[in-house]
Amino acid sequence: MKQLSLTPAAGKRLMARALAGHPALQSALQSGTVAIVAGTTNGYAAEEILKSTGQAEGFSRRRFFRGIILPPWHKTTEDGRLEDQSGFPGDVIIEKGVWQKGKTIFDVIDELSEGDVVLKGANALDLSRKQAAVLIGHPKGGTILAALQAAVGRRVQLILPVGLEKRISGDLNELARKLNAPGASGPRLLPVPGEVFTEIDAIRLLTGAEAELVAAGGVCGAEGSVWLLLQGSPSQEEAAEKLLKKASEEPGFEL
Repeated sequence: MKQLSLTPAAGKRLMARALAGHPALQSALQSGTVAIVAGTTNGYAAEEILKSTGQAEGFSRRRFFRGIILPPWHKTTEDGRLEDQSGFPGDVIIEKGVWQKGKTIFDVIDELSEGDVVLKGANALDLSRKQAAVLIGHPKGGTILAALQAAVGRRVQLILPVGLEKRISGDLNELARKLNAPGASGPRLLPVPGEVFTEIDAIRLLTGAEAELVAAGGVCGAEGSVWLLLQGSPSQEEAAEKLLKKASEEPGFEL
């Protein structure tokens, strides 16, 4: 068994590399549509997926989000958006392997069908139940309700990349009931049906090794880090150790 730690940024890069080889995504890139909804984790996924198709040029993670959580000294609007949101590039929509620059999930949502894939980030993770939830600031539900139209209405595969630093200890449905109640303030919360994809899933997909969360925390840029126990055959553990050490070189996220 081996133990290694990952910062949140390293975890995002690790998940992104695994998602680029995800079987459902590979299939949709060949003959369907992949819709990558803007978000910080999905920015890494978009980089890796576009790189795999030879279309990385022209893409930047710098403004690839709608709302983000920042420390108090960064100025944001009430719903968590940057006061200066200029330069938003749109989501990444890839149709039959070709990036449709400038399009958003709202431009293609009615055209998506079974075999297509939507990637949408999340804000809360119940690791024990393998469930995730999304914070909502938009009065009409934002991008997640658009994605659910396709996922529930037409069996489009919804994948939810979410880092282990977003784990919570409560029941997501009960938390949603509280946050969505009349008289409550702040963002709402929506538990989402879909394939939850964490660093643990990334390690399993890329190496075959199993990972278990055993500790967390850090300082000086390692805040939010997770400590993972890796188990598998000697070759799987060696591959996982090499993979995580490479991912650990990822610098912290910067605007």
